Amino acid sequence: METNTEPHYHHLLEKDLPLLVTPTCNVVATFQKMRQEQRSMASKAAELEMEINEHSLVVDTLKDVDPSRKCFRLVGGVLVERTVKEVLPALESNKEQITKIVESINTQMQSKGRELTEYRERYNIRLVGEGEAEAQDQSAASRDSEGGGSKSGAGVLVS
Repeated sequence: METNTEPHYHHLLEKDLPLLVTPTCNVVATFQKMRQEQRSMASKAAELEMEINEHSLVVDTLKDVDPSRKCFRLVGGVLVERTVKEVLPALESNKEQITKIVESINTQMQSKGRELTEYRERYNIRLVGEGEAEAQDQSAASRDSEGGGSKSGAGVLVS
């Protein structure tokens, strides 16, 4: 009588299959979500940097203008008439506030980057195209030193 050394999965039902796949899918989904959050922060920071540049341009232009001169400012979608003397301090204050927000977002992005790195290391996540030559060198070295065996610990490849 022959013994079969292959694992028997015939006792698993279709409803049990997601239980086998879910942990890796959750890891990938969480990683992708964290990356998207970081991208969103970077996008918002870039948008606010553009606003800072616009504010700087307007402030630099208005500094050379007579303070009693009329100017128009868009406030909440409404164009209001003011004097340069009234608008200039408000623009400078807005610019400072936006700068503080950008600094805060940059700090959050750095924190999110550290969190992503820790998560990648914890679950051995590799991005597609990242370090392909390095991975090939390591796999060749591990085959030589381990007699063809593979390293323990599964990795996740994310595109």
